[in-house]
Amino acid sequence: MTTFSVKIISIQQVTHDVKCFRIEKPEGYKYTPGQATDVSINKPGWENETRPFTFTSLNSDAYLEFTIKRYNNVTNQLHQLVTGDELMIRDVWGAIEYKGPGYFIAGGAGITPFIAILRELHQQKKLDGNILFFSNKTAADIIYKDELIHMLGENARFILTREEKVHIDKAFLQAKIPDFNKHFYVCGPDKMIQDVNATLEELGVKSESLIFEK
Repeated sequence: MTTFSVKIISIQQVTHDVKCFRIEKPEGYKYTPGQATDVSINKPGWENETRPFTFTSLNSDAYLEFTIKRYNNVTNQLHQLVTGDELMIRDVWGAIEYKGPGYFIAGGAGITPFIAILRELHQQKKLDGNILFFSNKTAADIIYKDELIHMLGENARFILTREEKVHIDKAFLQAKIPDFNKHFYVCGPDKMIQDVNATLEELGVKSESLIFEK
């Protein structure tokens, strides 16, 4: 596996616990929107503490971008870095890629694989026929809300589990989705992915129409 050392170009606060990191892009480094790489901090004792992060930039960008939520682990250390610090990235991997119009179902930081996909479709004017259901605890947790509304308009739909007591369950999916023959892109916490996928299959979605990180 190839490892690249890259400097942080800029850091932007996105929400109260999410930051956007733009870093140098190694020459010839390419990926498909939705894919990820393993990242670590290029500091003594942290080089082998890798975590997977999805690119939220596009291949056409001159930089790489990660949008990272802070948890009580390596991400907390990442959030303490400053411009000029170095990260280490590896080869590209991932099973999530765009296969056609459908429904994007995301929970929290699970939106990140979809950001690059939606940005590219928006750039290509090919977003028609796609609907996003984005679940968060509160409105303050929504990542890139304004951009998602700008790109998708009324097809960006936000679910607030703590504030509105709404969850993406069987009743929700039956009420909100008229066509279960489309593609379904699912990303979020492991249990959410398992539950949503199982419910979608119960509602008639074919396994090959479910796109998620296996």
